[in-house]
Amino acid sequence: MSDVADQHTTPPPIPNGWFAVAFSKDLVAGEVTRIRYFGEELVLFRTRSGEAHVLDAYCAHLGAHLGEGGRVMGECVRCPFHFWHYDGTGQCVKIPYARKIPAKARVRAWPVVERNRMIFVWHHAGGKPPYWDVPVMPELGNLDWTEPRYWQFDVNVHMQDMAENNCDPVHFMYVHGMEDVPESAVSYAENGRLMHMESQSERVTALGTFQVNLHRDTWGLGLAAVRMVGIADAGLLMFSSTSPVDRTHTTSRWIFTVSKNLADLAGEEFIENMSTGVLDDMRIWENKIYRANPVLCDGDKFLGHFRHWAKQFYSNGEGDTDGIAALREDDGAGSQGG
Repeated sequence: MSDVADQHTTPPPIPNGWFAVAFSKDLVAGEVTRIRYFGEELVLFRTRSGEAHVLDAYCAHLGAHLGEGGRVMGECVRCPFHFWHYDGTGQCVKIPYARKIPAKARVRAWPVVERNRMIFVWHHAGGKPPYWDVPVMPELGNLDWTEPRYWQFDVNVHMQDMAENNCDPVHFMYVHGMEDVPESAVSYAENGRLMHMESQSERVTALGTFQVNLHRDTWGLGLAAVRMVGIADAGLLMFSSTSPVDRTHTTSRWIFTVSKNLADLAGEEFIENMSTGVLDDMRIWENKIYRANPVLCDGDKFLGHFRHWAKQFYSNGEGDTDGIAALREDDGAGSQGG
């Protein structure tokens, strides 16, 4: 492939933002696990008090992998090789056979937030600390909503290709079998980091036929919440985190919940349709190339909006590395329908 072609098909770098590395339920107190995200070998562990931490995987001593035989000791993870103890900040706080701990005895600690039944890690290519927070999903834990259902899958594609789906209403007709392209509009909030897209469609349920709105909120390139509203006193939520393993491999985690009064009437169908529909996308994702400069037509307005908006989450000179919006809150709104 020529250098010119490479410039147009090479996937983007890994974006900045919050990304889930595990479901909370999958990491119990005292557990240590090896993980790989952002092109890095990492270790995830939960202390005896219940705090989740993520560190660079390799011990500062002789490079043993802390996730292969490492053990939680109180609030630390212990290296399996010579029993060096690292706390959640990455500092070595104990060497059982040394009188003095070397000043360089530490490994990088990654910012961690546990929220919405997931464990999130902050990634920034320039090493900057978090400048926005993981949003709270009030439906999760609400007694009037069902116990969440979980789904996880891996895709051999750059995560941006998956994130673009939320801003591509046209593909719902041609890939997922909708009768027409849903009427849609996009707006921005939270200093431009939140993209809100709303689409209208008709849904037939056991309660009758409704004009419903599908609200898709996207924070950065990794976090998304999809809500269906329009059925009186009922609601549906899909919360997802799409996380970069590296530039060509992605892991996506989804959580589903519905209001209990809708669970037996339409909730199961909602979950089934959302979780199986992605299988149609996966075949396309895993066999496509990335187009840095795609040829877009006048019906692709939202894809153009998305590409412009996404630039702010990269530290490669294309976007704003400080997280200030590429688009103002009151700018860039548009609509499109079939």
